[in-house]
Amino acid sequence: MKRKGLALTMAMAMGVSMLAGCGSTPADATTAAPATSPKTEAATTKAGNDSTTEAPTEGQTSALTPVKLSVFSTYAGNDANARLFQDAYKAWEKKTGSTVYDSSAISDETVKARVTADFESGAEPDVLMYFTGADADSFLDKLVPVSEIQKAYPEYASNMDMTKVPASSDGNHYGVPVNGYWEGLFVNTKLLKDAGVDVPDENTTWEEFIKDCETLKEKGITPISASLATEIHYWFEFCIFNHRDVQTQNVIPSPDNKDDYLPLVEGITDMKEMYEKGLFPENTLSMDGKEAKQLFIDGKAAFYCDGNWAAQSIFEGAENPEDFTVTYVPGEGNRKSTDIIAGMSSGYMITRKAWEDPEIREAAVDFVMSMTTDDVVAKFAGVSTDALKTPAKIDKSQYNALQLSGKDMASKATGLALALQDGIPTEARVPVFDNMAAIVSGEVTPEEAVVEMLTLVAESKTE
Repeated sequence: MKRKGLALTMAMAMGVSMLAGCGSTPADATTAAPATSPKTEAATTKAGNDSTTEAPTEGQTSALTPVKLSVFSTYAGNDANARLFQDAYKAWEKKTGSTVYDSSAISDETVKARVTADFESGAEPDVLMYFTGADADSFLDKLVPVSEIQKAYPEYASNMDMTKVPASSDGNHYGVPVNGYWEGLFVNTKLLKDAGVDVPDENTTWEEFIKDCETLKEKGITPISASLATEIHYWFEFCIFNHRDVQTQNVIPSPDNKDDYLPLVEGITDMKEMYEKGLFPENTLSMDGKEAKQLFIDGKAAFYCDGNWAAQSIFEGAENPEDFTVTYVPGEGNRKSTDIIAGMSSGYMITRKAWEDPEIREAAVDFVMSMTTDDVVAKFAGVSTDALKTPAKIDKSQYNALQLSGKDMASKATGLALALQDGIPTEARVPVFDNMAAIVSGEVTPEEAVVEMLTLVAESKTE
């Protein structure tokens, strides 16, 4: 039954192509790239079976031939960096005379499935700012490794310390990182104060946190705003993390070894118990991530788990932003509360299709280099993390109190663990991520869901 659900999910994804671009390139095709600076000859870009020449635009200062470049990123919606992304690529458009076809979208499991489907159908973009973990595994052969690009363009990513960036499953680096991430617990301090509950800190245990949530519920306050329908991954990570440690958090266990996968079962069981205690919104199984976030911003829930990217929109959207702060998700077992989920998990990638078109290749390389200069990275990374060889310096006056609170929290972390979900292919997550309603209702046990998920992971590695 669950495999049928997976097929339906992927079929729906195939039905909606959100990335610009057309045609596909054989996975084993190779085209040598010239080790030269951007070309100055006239160029055309292809759209379907037509060719379109971009005429130089007023204000163009680059010798690069104007082209149409299709770009996808997850900088969209209320993401704090969405505006920075748009400003940066518009500056590149003005400099080069090129046109960016931006198909950015907020990342969730549906969007990830669509990205994969677009690569399968040959509709991938020229450049994408995307996750470098398991989410990209199925189309690595349609991406160009950073090392290959650097043979033709030595300055490409030369300002980055790529040792800070986890390699993809085949050992290559494909993405040039801009900003890293941390995840934490956003708190409405006023609701807690009104209920006589202390703000969790580095010494708060998981047991104490659950008791505080129960107290909030008794006083008519929704303890935790979260969508168990479309955005479970934050609590998925921390609940499992509480049964593992920094070194083992992102290790994918075997479905055949119960001792190995038991922490995952225990973590999801904790989520089920949180649901049974009524710690999530009443409509947690039908609301989406946007609704969960807005519920918190509107002051109708005490806690909300998210990443550094959420700080700006929460601060700007709240009627009384001074009532909000960021702290650690309380820990349990071998995990200290100050051990957090953080790292570098995304970057700008150039597709093989773009690389094999000489004109588009030049533009794609120039675009990524323009979007990953030290100055641009400093703006994007802000209060998160970066992989620059020369660490970015931030002007604290440019950031709000909630962002700085998060920065302070992350800077005092005792351990940084990469997200477990980054090693699980999108389609393999379905038994857990898309099946929480069945899990919390008892229709499917946490162990059954975990074993099926891990079995799909194992099968994906043998395909």
